[in-house]
Amino acid sequence: MNSIRFVPTAVHGVFDYVGAIGLIASPFIFRFADTGGIAVFLPIILGAGLLLYSLLTDYELGIPGVKFIPMSVHLTVDFVASAFLALAPFLFGYANLGLNVWLPQVIAGVSVIMLVLVSQTQQQSEVKVVKAAA
Repeated sequence: MNSIRFVPTAVHGVFDYVGAIGLIASPFIFRFADTGGIAVFLPIILGAGLLLYSLLTDYELGIPGVKFIPMSVHLTVDFVASAFLALAPFLFGYANLGLNVWLPQVIAGVSVIMLVLVSQTQQQSEVKVVKAAA
């Protein structure tokens, strides 16, 4: 296992659910829900998507019996969605709406990219089984 990947999948899962709720609530928390448009809908859609694919991810916090998304795929989706979130204010031209609109999205996107880079790709129980078999 790569030593840079020190965040267990269970901890990553907690960040997933907290992050999903935070994205969905961000237009209201940062008081830009009334601006409308992509600036409002993007974090809500990405948060709902994160919630859904987290529930279906094969890690400790996925739904038992329906966990079919491998952690490596989950991390790839996290990376792509987070990069999109961080770049969206500039791609869609709403960076001029104010810091309360675009800065939380950029910070969230960059933060999740960093989390992806340090998150483990296997549950701890799987790591122990692999080491024991070796």
